Amino acid sequence: MDITEVKIFLKEGQDKKLKAYATITFDNMFVVRNVKVIEGTKGLFVAMPSRKLKEPCPKCNFRNSVRSKYCNNCGAALPMTEHKAPPAGAEGAARESEHKDIAHPITAECRDYIQKKVLEAYDKEKKHTSVPSSPSSASSSGTHSSRGQAKPAITMEDEDIEL
Repeated sequence: MDITEVKIFLKEGQDKKLKAYATITFDNMFVVRNVKVIEGTKGLFVAMPSRKLKEPCPKCNFRNSVRSKYCNNCGAALPMTEHKAPPAGAEGAARESEHKDIAHPITAECRDYIQKKVLEAYDKEKKHTSVPSSPSSASSSGTHSSRGQAKPAITMEDEDIEL
């Protein structure tokens, strides 16, 4: 199975660790969305799409996020439940037990292949948005950008401001 397309959506804002979202297409037939590019302590890595785990309220059975203190439906205090603790020093240790992967590679080779392709596309997208380029220099490697040409920042010192 080959990755035939990777779309990168750069993330700007408060969260400094989350750098981008990616959409991966396999063999032009299967798409995986919400793959994340994250800056970890050892560099960039790819996190697969996940969902927050939920636990039912003992009073009303409303499903609340794991580690919630109060029910979002009835307001009752929720019992603190013990979850298996991840190994000490593990990256994202607290979040590991709060999220569960929706899709993930089974073998290390597959994980390495996906990570390599996504990080290559991320690097290309980052370079493409940081250095203005002509439309004729678009990549034809199967990696597509979600953004157009980067626009220069407008500052208050600029004399002529076009809107």
